[in-house]
Amino acid sequence: MERSHEEPDEGACAAGPAGAGPPDKAARRAAARAALRGVAAEGSGRRVSDVLPLGLASVDAHLPGGGLGLGRPHEIAPLVEGDEPCALGFGLALLARRLDQVAGEALLVVAPGHPTPYGHGLAGLGLDPGRVLLMEAGSDAEVYLALEEALRAGSLPALAGFVGDGLSLKQGRRLQLAAEAAGPLLLILRPARAEAPNGAATRWRIAAGGGARDRFGCLAGPRWRAHLDRCRNGRPGTWLLEWDHAAHRFGLPDALAGHPPAARLAGG
Repeated sequence: MERSHEEPDEGACAAGPAGAGPPDKAARRAAARAALRGVAAEGSGRRVSDVLPLGLASVDAHLPGGGLGLGRPHEIAPLVEGDEPCALGFGLALLARRLDQVAGEALLVVAPGHPTPYGHGLAGLGLDPGRVLLMEAGSDAEVYLALEEALRAGSLPALAGFVGDGLSLKQGRRLQLAAEAAGPLLLILRPARAEAPNGAATRWRIAAGGGARDRFGCLAGPRWRAHLDRCRNGRPGTWLLEWDHAAHRFGLPDALAGHPPAARLAGG
């Protein structure tokens, strides 16, 4: 039975002893809050997973629960200066995989100094530009403020913040507290130089892996050398990953996988 978001009608609020008058505003507000808590509880009960698997057993086995924990910040950085497009592409691929599994939109909040994603680039990675909300912030502080407000609203399944100075321990904790209830995919992208201890559940460093080519020699899909440097309750590792933008799946290059592409990508 669907629960209505509307305020209880006068007849329902007046239920009680015969001849009792209508409830005061405080009682009506309390009833509305109780109804909203019930809706939130029902919604959380429908969440079938607390992780986002990458779809590769060799990678997911290193992650607690078999995937990236939802409702926790994950940090992505280029391996060295010049690998920024690779880190951006990997992060956008994760957002695309998340949106392929759930309804809703992704929010990108970009601080100065970061490249702004554009429609063709998003579509080329399998991320529908019509499902992306883009916000340009004036500083890292504004990025974190926007993310916290969006997380507390609890309506977005995926969010990413592009910052210049990395994620501090204090800010990582604030983001996790704001994200725990809704359980979205939460990514923080930072430059290679911004090394500091932080509260991220995982830390990824991404480098170019050489693009996949089709039989005509044309670029068919990106490849990244993904280093999982830090993983709370998991294990570090390094993989050469290939992204299939049409299927929204990660795979291993054919030369490494040792079997045909159809079988290689079947476990998404």
